[in-house]
Amino acid sequence: MSRILLDTSAYSAFMRGDDSVVTALQRAEQICLNPIVLGEMLAGFRKGSKRRHNEEELHRFLDSPRVEILDIDDETAERYALILDTLRRAGTPVATHDLWIAATAMQYGLRLVTLDSDFLKVPQIVVDLNSAPR
Repeated sequence: MSRILLDTSAYSAFMRGDDSVVTALQRAEQICLNPIVLGEMLAGFRKGSKRRHNEEELHRFLDSPRVEILDIDDETAERYALILDTLRRAGTPVATHDLWIAATAMQYGLRLVTLDSDFLKVPQIVVDLNSAPR
């Protein structure tokens, strides 16, 4: 695995020391996130009692030369629309934030590292489901 897109559940598992996610990140040449994932993490930190600690850990993680935050642009929006239409026709809804994450994976040709089995409903992306589904 060379380049991956990390979703929020996988980042959380990584920070807890989940072996399968740690291994996936160690093997990756490049670890990507999108602004949706970043926003989900920051919002989650605001709800918790260790906000400052979690934000500091995140900033250390983001400072790695292997980590990149990808843009969401008009091409991402096109892919979002395609995925949403496909899932709507199949009767398999997925949360809006997850659609943007999937569209980013599709756009950049990245394997999505996640613990969220909902991503398996998206036929346009490759999912690395690293632990038991939540």
